[in-house]
Parts: sequence; C-alpha cells; structure tokens
Amino acid sequence: MIPAVALRQIHYKYSGQEKPSLNHLSLEIFKGEKFGLFGPNGAGKTTLMQVMTGLITPLEGNASIMGMSFSNQKKDIHQIIGFVPQDFSFYHELSPLENLAFFGAWYGMSAADIKVKSSELLEVLGLSSVGHKQVQKFSGGMKRRVNLAIGVMHDPQILFLDEPTVGVDVQTRNAIVQYLNKLNQQGTTLVYTSHQLKEAEELCDRVAMIDEGEIIALDTLKALMDTHKQEGLEGLFLTLTGRSYRDA
Repeated sequence: MIPAVALRQIHYKYSGQEKPSLNHLSLEIFKGEKFGLFGPNGAGKTTLMQVMTGLITPLEGNASIMGMSFSNQKKDIHQIIGFVPQDFSFYHELSPLENLAFFGAWYGMSAADIKVKSSELLEVLGLSSVGHKQVQKFSGGMKRRVNLAIGVMHDPQILFLDEPTVGVDVQTRNAIVQYLNKLNQQGTTLVYTSHQLKEAEELCDRVAMIDEGEIIALDTLKALMDTHKQEGLEGLFLTLTGRSYRDA
C-alpha cells in the first residue's frame, strides 16, 4: 500500500544555524491515520510540517504524498492536501465568507460548490451568525475556526495541522477536536502537532516523538506508554525528551 506521506532521509538546516532542524529523518504515515508529531520547542516539528506541505525543499532526501513527488507534481499534491498553520492564514479585513470564496476559487472550486461548502463549514464550526463580519474583529478562538475552515474548504485527503488549537478556550478546543475526529471517520488522514498533550491523547492513533531533528520514538500511544511504563502522554514526553528548559 502506498503511504499517504513518505519521507526518506530528509535533511534540512536553516542558513546560519549550527545544527540541522531535520537530521536525515525518515517516516511513513498511512492513509486514514490520525498521526501526531510531538517534541520540545526547536525539535523540528514545524520544519517537518513545512517539508510535508511543500513550503520548503529539503537539502537532502525526498518527500512524497500519495506516491507523488513535490519535484514534478506539486500542483497535483496541493489539490489533495490541506494545511492549517499555527499562524493565521487569511485576510483579516475580509469576512469568513469572503475568505472562503477566495481560497475556494484558488483551489479551483466552482462558485456553486463554494457557496454550498462555505455554508456547511460555517454551520459546523459555529460561525454562521458572523459569516459576513470582518475576521479582524473576531476572538482568537473564532479566528482558529476560520483558519480550520480554509484548510478543509476543498475536502483534502490529507490534512496537516500545526498547533490548530493554540490559545483557544476549552469549548472551542473541544469543538475543533470533535470536528477533526469526524473528518477522520469520513476518511481524511490527519497529521497533527500540538503542545496540548491531553488533547493529543484524544486525537492521535500513532505518534512520533521528535528531538533535535530526529525521531526518537514511533508507535501507537498505548505501545509507547506500555514500553516506557507511563500512564499518559505528558509523562512519556518528559521521559523521552527530558525535563530541561527548551524555550530559550
């Protein structure tokens, strides 16, 4: 079976950086998985997301999506993947409906499909009443939901999520997690990174722990917790990556 995502010996180092962000990293993620990427600050998670979505090109190695390569099939890949970045990726002066219309057209959707999908997403994500209001006036949680709506507008087969619930309240986090689980049940492959470890236990089937640009653990949550004699992801995280400060 062709992996949804296949990374082979990915190596990347930012200019002026002493150590690589990704150090000859290899990984396979399978179709239909809910896959989590975890690690301390600076471990390489966001860089890895950017490689998997084609935003940056590795210095060595190759990445493929559903058997397609970014080197010659980038446009085809972008039609089947969605990306919800940690930073807000929309036009703040526009409304949710205007943003969805813009990005829907960018994905090549018809006007009729854009209208139907926009209405559906605003309803599911609790934004129907503010569909015509400027996003810049929204709360952080509402903006997160707009960010998510844009990422799934074109019904991607694979959805990449970089800290999709950072800075939101409990209600918004719960709504987003429930929606992501629903998408997965409908067949969408989820690739997810977060510092919300309790949330990850609810969302992920299999996880990779990353530190210093390398995968230091890869398995189902249950298998990893059994192996390292931990009862939760937080304890597992600290056991594998240590307790030293990493936010310097």
